[in-house]
Amino acid sequence: MKIPDNTLIQSISLRVRNIEDSVKFYSYLMGFKVIDKKPNQVFLSPNGKLPYLICLTESGNSKSRNPKSPGLFHAAFKFPSRKELGRVFLRLFNNQIKFQGFSDHLVSEAIYLSDPDGNGIELYADKPRSEWEWKFGQVVMDTLPLDLSKITSEIDDPEIWNGIHPETNIGHIHLSVSDLYKSEKFYSHILGFNVSNSLIPGAVFYSAGGYHHHIGTNIWQSEKGRTYEENTTGLLEFTIKFPDENYLRSVTDKITESDLYIKSEGLNEFKVKDSDGIEIRLIV
Repeated sequence: MKIPDNTLIQSISLRVRNIEDSVKFYSYLMGFKVIDKKPNQVFLSPNGKLPYLICLTESGNSKSRNPKSPGLFHAAFKFPSRKELGRVFLRLFNNQIKFQGFSDHLVSEAIYLSDPDGNGIELYADKPRSEWEWKFGQVVMDTLPLDLSKITSEIDDPEIWNGIHPETNIGHIHLSVSDLYKSEKFYSHILGFNVSNSLIPGAVFYSAGGYHHHIGTNIWQSEKGRTYEENTTGLLEFTIKFPDENYLRSVTDKITESDLYIKSEGLNEFKVKDSDGIEIRLIV
Protein backbone atom coordinates (compact mmCIF):
# COMPACT_ATOMS: atom_id res chain seq x y z
CA MET A 1 0.00 0.00 0.00
CA LYS A 2 1.11 3.56 -0.75
CA ILE A 3 1.66 5.79 2.25
CA PRO A 4 -1.20 8.32 2.52
CA ASP A 5 -0.28 11.73 1.16
CA ASN A 6 -1.41 13.58 4.29
CA THR A 7 0.65 11.53 6.73
CA LEU A 8 2.25 13.88 9.25
CA ILE A 9 4.37 14.19 12.38
CA GLN A 10 1.75 15.14 14.94
CA SER A 11 3.71 15.64 18.15
CA ILE A 12 6.96 15.27 20.07
CA SER A 13 7.59 14.39 23.71
CA LEU A 14 10.72 15.69 25.40
CA ARG A 15 12.37 14.87 28.73
CA VAL A 16 13.60 18.07 30.38
CA ARG A 17 15.42 18.87 33.62
CA ASN A 18 13.38 21.88 34.73
CA ILE A 19 9.77 22.15 33.65
CA GLU A 20 9.49 25.85 34.53
CA ASP A 21 12.48 26.79 32.38
CA SER A 22 11.11 24.76 29.48
CA VAL A 23 7.60 26.18 29.74
CA LYS A 24 9.04 29.70 29.83
CA PHE A 25 10.93 28.96 26.63
CA TYR A 26 8.19 27.21 24.67
CA SER A 27 5.22 29.20 26.00
CA TYR A 28 6.36 32.67 27.07
CA LEU A 29 9.11 33.13 24.47
CA MET A 30 7.99 31.05 21.49
CA GLY A 31 4.29 31.52 22.11
CA PHE A 32 2.91 27.98 22.35
CA LYS A 33 -0.14 27.77 24.60
CA VAL A 34 -0.44 25.44 27.59
CA ILE A 35 -3.30 22.92 27.24
CA ASP A 36 -2.80 21.00 30.44
CA LYS A 37 -0.33 21.11 33.32
CA LYS A 38 0.57 18.38 35.81
CA PRO A 39 3.24 18.40 38.55
CA ASN A 40 5.95 17.12 36.20
CA GLN A 41 4.34 17.33 32.77
CA VAL A 42 3.01 20.06 30.47
CA PHE A 43 1.19 19.78 27.14
CA LEU A 44 1.31 22.62 24.61
CA SER A 45 -0.11 23.44 21.19
CA PRO A 46 -0.19 26.54 18.98
CA ASN A 47 -3.90 27.15 19.59
CA GLY A 48 -4.29 25.90 23.16
CA LYS A 49 -6.38 22.93 22.07
CA LEU A 50 -5.80 19.24 21.52
CA PRO A 51 -4.05 17.50 19.93
CA TYR A 52 -0.92 18.63 21.73
CA LEU A 53 2.16 19.45 19.66
CA ILE A 54 4.71 19.31 22.49
CA CYS A 55 4.74 17.28 25.71
CA LEU A 56 7.36 18.24 28.28
CA THR A 57 8.19 15.76 31.04
CA GLU A 58 10.43 16.80 33.91
CA SER A 59 13.14 14.49 35.20
CA GLY A 60 15.52 16.44 37.38
CA ASN A 61 18.07 13.63 37.69
CA SER A 62 18.34 12.96 33.95
CA LYS A 63 21.71 13.46 32.31
CA SER A 64 22.46 15.17 29.02
CA ARG A 65 22.31 12.98 25.94
CA ASN A 66 25.65 12.19 24.39
CA PRO A 67 25.52 13.81 20.91
CA LYS A 68 27.32 10.75 19.56
CA SER A 69 24.38 8.54 20.49
CA PRO A 70 21.13 8.28 18.49
CA GLY A 71 18.31 10.67 19.32
CA LEU A 72 16.91 14.05 18.36
CA PHE A 73 18.93 16.19 15.96
CA HIS A 74 16.19 18.80 15.83
CA ALA A 75 12.44 19.23 15.87
CA ALA A 76 11.27 21.46 13.05
CA PHE A 77 8.30 23.76 13.55
CA LYS A 78 6.73 24.90 10.29
CA PHE A 79 5.05 28.29 10.02
CA PRO A 80 2.30 29.06 7.50
CA SER A 81 4.20 32.02 6.07
CA ARG A 82 7.51 33.83 6.02
CA LYS A 83 5.86 36.68 7.93
CA GLU A 84 4.93 34.43 10.87
CA LEU A 85 8.42 32.92 10.91
CA GLY A 86 9.83 36.44 11.10
CA ARG A 87 7.49 37.39 13.91
CA VAL A 88 8.77 34.58 16.17
CA PHE A 89 12.35 35.31 15.14
CA LEU A 90 11.97 38.93 16.29
CA ARG A 91 10.35 37.78 19.52
CA LEU A 92 13.31 35.53 20.30
CA PHE A 93 15.88 38.08 19.09
CA ASN A 94 14.38 40.82 21.27
CA ASN A 95 14.63 38.45 24.24
CA GLN A 96 18.33 37.85 23.52
CA ILE A 97 17.99 34.19 22.57
CA LYS A 98 21.11 32.85 20.90
CA PHE A 99 20.73 31.46 17.38
CA GLN A 100 22.86 28.72 15.85
CA GLY A 101 22.32 29.35 12.16
CA PHE A 102 20.19 30.75 9.35
CA SER A 103 19.78 28.77 6.12
CA ASP A 104 18.13 28.86 2.74
CA HIS A 105 17.46 25.21 1.86
CA LEU A 106 15.99 26.01 -1.60
CA VAL A 107 12.70 24.42 -0.50
CA SER A 108 12.45 26.41 2.74
CA GLU A 109 13.94 29.18 4.84
CA ALA A 110 15.11 28.11 8.29
CA ILE A 111 16.37 29.45 11.61
CA TYR A 112 18.19 27.23 14.10
CA LEU A 113 18.50 27.39 17.88
CA SER A 114 18.16 25.13 20.92
CA ASP A 115 15.93 24.94 23.99
CA PRO A 116 17.19 25.13 27.62
CA ASP A 117 18.17 21.43 27.54
CA GLY A 118 20.09 21.73 24.29
CA ASN A 119 17.42 20.12 22.12
CA GLY A 120 17.82 21.27 18.56
CA ILE A 121 15.03 23.40 17.09
CA GLU A 122 14.41 24.49 13.53
CA LEU A 123 11.90 27.23 12.77
CA TYR A 124 11.01 27.39 9.10
CA ALA A 125 8.60 28.37 6.37
CA ASP A 126 8.31 26.57 3.06
CA LYS A 127 8.87 28.24 -0.26
CA PRO A 128 6.08 27.69 -2.81
CA ARG A 129 6.11 24.12 -4.14
CA SER A 130 6.32 25.55 -7.65
CA GLU A 131 9.86 26.67 -6.78
CA TRP A 132 11.01 23.24 -5.61
CA GLU A 133 13.24 21.40 -8.05
CA TRP A 134 13.22 17.62 -8.45
CA LYS A 135 15.94 15.59 -10.17
CA PHE A 136 15.75 11.84 -10.72
CA GLY A 137 12.86 11.58 -8.30
CA GLN A 138 14.60 13.46 -5.48
CA VAL A 139 14.03 16.99 -4.25
CA VAL A 140 16.98 19.35 -4.56
CA MET A 141 18.03 20.81 -1.20
CA ASP A 142 21.06 22.79 -0.13
CA THR A 143 22.31 24.87 2.79
CA LEU A 144 22.87 28.45 1.64
CA PRO A 145 23.07 31.71 3.61
CA LEU A 146 19.67 33.14 4.55
CA ASP A 147 18.90 36.79 3.95
CA LEU A 148 17.20 37.70 7.22
CA SER A 149 15.97 40.99 5.80
CA LYS A 150 13.56 38.98 3.61
CA ILE A 151 12.12 37.36 6.72
CA THR A 152 11.70 40.51 8.79
CA SER A 153 10.69 42.91 6.00
CA GLU A 154 7.26 41.30 5.68
CA ILE A 155 6.31 42.12 9.28
CA ASP A 156 4.17 45.26 9.03
CA ASP A 157 3.02 45.10 12.68
CA PRO A 158 6.14 44.17 14.71
CA GLU A 159 4.68 45.47 17.98
CA ILE A 160 1.91 42.86 17.96
CA TRP A 161 2.52 39.62 19.84
CA ASN A 162 -0.31 37.18 20.39
CA GLY A 163 1.82 34.05 20.49
CA ILE A 164 2.80 31.61 17.80
CA HIS A 165 0.50 31.33 14.78
CA PRO A 166 -2.26 28.76 15.43
CA GLU A 167 -1.49 26.94 12.17
CA THR A 168 2.09 26.20 13.19
CA ASN A 169 2.84 22.47 13.16
CA ILE A 170 5.71 20.00 13.19
CA GLY A 171 6.86 20.04 9.60
CA HIS A 172 9.47 17.37 10.17
CA ILE A 173 11.68 15.69 12.70
CA HIS A 174 15.40 15.14 12.16
CA LEU A 175 17.11 12.26 13.94
CA SER A 176 20.69 11.31 14.68
CA VAL A 177 21.00 7.60 13.87
CA SER A 178 23.76 5.00 14.01
CA ASP A 179 23.26 3.36 10.61
CA LEU A 180 21.59 4.87 7.53
CA TYR A 181 20.89 1.49 5.95
CA LYS A 182 19.06 0.17 9.01
CA SER A 183 17.13 3.43 9.34
CA GLU A 184 16.09 3.31 5.70
CA LYS A 185 14.84 -0.24 6.13
CA PHE A 186 12.66 0.92 9.03
CA TYR A 187 11.39 4.30 7.82
CA SER A 188 11.05 3.46 4.13
CA HIS A 189 10.61 -0.31 3.76
CA ILE A 190 8.45 -0.80 6.87
CA LEU A 191 6.74 2.54 7.57
CA GLY A 192 6.52 3.28 3.87
CA PHE A 193 7.96 6.79 3.63
CA ASN A 194 9.52 7.64 0.28
CA VAL A 195 13.19 8.57 0.08
CA SER A 196 13.01 12.20 -0.97
CA ASN A 197 16.74 12.97 -0.85
CA SER A 198 19.79 10.76 -0.36
CA LEU A 199 22.32 13.03 -2.06
CA ILE A 200 23.58 14.91 1.00
CA PRO A 201 26.57 13.02 2.45
CA GLY A 202 25.73 11.16 5.63
CA ALA A 203 22.00 11.84 5.51
CA VAL A 204 18.76 10.45 4.08
CA PHE A 205 15.40 12.25 4.05
CA TYR A 206 11.91 10.71 3.86
CA SER A 207 8.50 12.06 2.96
CA ALA A 208 4.90 11.36 2.07
CA GLY A 209 2.77 13.14 -0.51
CA GLY A 210 5.67 14.72 -2.39
CA TYR A 211 6.81 16.84 0.57
CA HIS A 212 10.52 17.67 0.82
CA HIS A 213 10.78 15.64 4.04
CA HIS A 214 8.83 14.60 7.11
CA ILE A 215 11.75 12.67 8.61
CA GLY A 216 15.46 13.32 8.32
CA THR A 217 18.23 10.98 9.44
CA ASN A 218 21.95 11.58 9.66
CA ILE A 219 25.12 9.93 10.97
CA TRP A 220 27.17 13.12 11.17
CA GLN A 221 28.01 12.57 14.84
CA SER A 222 26.29 9.33 15.73
CA GLU A 223 27.57 6.77 13.19
CA LYS A 224 27.97 3.41 14.92
CA GLY A 225 26.90 5.15 18.12
CA ARG A 226 25.41 3.39 21.07
CA THR A 227 21.70 2.62 21.10
CA TYR A 228 19.25 5.23 22.31
CA GLU A 229 20.08 6.13 25.93
CA GLU A 230 17.44 5.92 28.65
CA ASN A 231 16.99 8.65 31.27
CA THR A 232 18.66 11.38 29.25
CA THR A 233 17.28 14.76 28.28
CA GLY A 234 15.84 14.94 24.82
CA LEU A 235 13.41 12.94 22.78
CA LEU A 236 11.12 10.53 24.62
CA GLU A 237 8.99 9.76 21.56
CA PHE A 238 7.34 11.31 18.55
CA THR A 239 3.97 10.59 16.98
CA ILE A 240 3.26 9.76 13.34
CA LYS A 241 -0.35 10.09 12.21
CA PHE A 242 -1.44 7.88 9.31
CA PRO A 243 -4.91 9.09 8.26
CA ASP A 244 -5.92 5.59 7.12
CA GLU A 245 -6.71 2.71 9.46
CA ASN A 246 -5.96 0.08 6.81
CA TYR A 247 -2.55 1.57 6.16
CA LEU A 248 -1.74 1.59 9.87
CA ARG A 249 -2.67 -2.10 10.05
CA SER A 250 -0.42 -2.91 7.11
CA VAL A 251 2.48 -1.16 8.85
CA THR A 252 1.93 -2.90 12.19
CA ASP A 253 1.76 -6.24 10.36
CA LYS A 254 5.17 -5.54 8.80
CA ILE A 255 6.61 -4.58 12.17
CA THR A 256 5.29 -7.77 13.76
CA GLU A 257 6.64 -9.90 10.90
CA SER A 258 10.06 -8.24 11.29
CA ASP A 259 10.18 -9.11 15.01
CA LEU A 260 10.58 -5.45 15.94
CA TYR A 261 9.21 -3.96 19.14
CA ILE A 262 5.51 -3.11 19.01
CA LYS A 263 2.96 -2.56 21.75
CA SER A 264 -0.74 -1.76 21.43
CA GLU A 265 -1.66 1.40 23.35
CA GLY A 266 -5.37 1.30 22.54
CA LEU A 267 -7.62 1.39 19.50
CA ASN A 268 -5.54 2.31 16.43
CA GLU A 269 -2.60 3.39 18.58
CA PHE A 270 0.72 1.57 18.78
CA LYS A 271 4.13 2.24 20.27
CA VAL A 272 7.09 1.00 18.23
CA LYS A 273 10.86 1.46 18.21
CA ASP A 274 13.12 2.14 15.26
CA SER A 275 16.45 0.41 14.64
CA ASP A 276 18.13 2.59 17.29
CA GLY A 277 15.46 2.14 19.95
CA ILE A 278 13.86 5.56 19.42
CA GLU A 279 10.21 5.31 20.44
CA ILE A 280 7.48 6.25 17.99
CA ARG A 281 3.73 6.36 18.50
CA LEU A 282 1.67 5.39 15.44
CA ILE A 283 -1.92 6.62 15.34
CA VAL A 284 -4.78 7.24 12.93
